[in-house]
Amino acid sequence: MKRLGPVSLVVNPRQRQFEALTRAHAGDLYRYAYWLCGQDALAQDLVQETLLRAWKSLDALREAESAKPWLLTILRREHARLHERKPLDTVELDDNLAEDAAWASPERHGDAAELREAMSKLPHKYREPLLLQVLGGMSCEEIAAELDQQPGAVMTQLFRARQKLKSILQGRRPEVQHGLP
Repeated sequence: MKRLGPVSLVVNPRQRQFEALTRAHAGDLYRYAYWLCGQDALAQDLVQETLLRAWKSLDALREAESAKPWLLTILRREHARLHERKPLDTVELDDNLAEDAAWASPERHGDAAELREAMSKLPHKYREPLLLQVLGGMSCEEIAAELDQQPGAVMTQLFRARQKLKSILQGRRPEVQHGLP
C-alpha cells in the first residue's frame, strides 16, 4: 500500500486576493463599524457581513486602489440594513453589569469617549461625511460619490461638522477652549 503525503491545499488567486484585502482593511472596517453602531459585538458582526458580501461580489472590484471605499460602502449598507430589519428585543441589564461592561472598551474613557460622545451629537448629515473622511480615509471626491452629492457640498458639510464638533467640545470643556484651533 502506497502512503500518501500531507494533503496540500490549493489556494486560488481569488482567495489570495481576498485574504490580502481582508488583512489590509479589516482594522479600518472594524473602527468604522464601531463608530457607526457603538457596540463591539455588533461592529464585529457588521465586519463579518461586509466581508461575506465582499467575497460574494469580489469580481465587481475592478481596481485594488478602490478596495477600501468599496468595502466601506458595503459596510455602510450593511449598517443601514440593520435599521430596515425587524427591531431586536431588548433586555434590561443590571446597573452593575453595565458599569463593568463600560470598562471593557478603551474608547469608553478619556478623550476618545468624549470625542465619540460629541460626534454622536452631530446631525447625521455632518457626522457621516466626517466619519468617512476621518475613519475611512476617503477624499472629498470619494465621499461625494459615496453619498451621491457634489464635492463642494461635502466640503461644506465637513467644515460645518468640524465647527459644530468644536462648539460641542468647547461647551463641555471651557478650560480648553483656547487650545482648540
